[in-house]
Amino acid sequence: MIINTTNLNEVRKQIQKFKKENSNEAIIVKAFDEEFNKKVLEIPGVKVLLAPEIHNRKEPLKQRDSGLNEHLCRFAKEKNIKIAIDIGSLQKLDKKEKAMVLSRIMQNIQLCKRTKTPIVLWPEDRYSKLDAISFITSLKGSTEMMNK
Repeated sequence: MIINTTNLNEVRKQIQKFKKENSNEAIIVKAFDEEFNKKVLEIPGVKVLLAPEIHNRKEPLKQRDSGLNEHLCRFAKEKNIKIAIDIGSLQKLDKKEKAMVLSRIMQNIQLCKRTKTPIVLWPEDRYSKLDAISFITSLKGSTEMMNK
């Protein structure tokens, strides 16, 4: 189940409702800004944080706003939450936006590599394990990140 809302109370309600119905499926929350992402990672039951790199916020001149930082990656590692890269929405972008998002993905991969946070590609069933490993390693990732 993918939860796509910026209201934290609504996210909590949807997670509780979904846990009662289906306890086996993973709960996936779409990422927005860093404060929202931090609060979502604190909610028990979240298994995947989806696409922190895709946003419309303006970036500072000398640094990249990738939606993650080292603190969030460490917190996700402690809570066994995976970071997902949304390939479907990446394919729909035009060339300039795609280049910006790929640079943010590279930064997120380096952060996850440093903190040993697992990364998955979304949608999971569309790509083989070899394709996922190839994509991550082409963006300076390691094969260990995909094996978890």
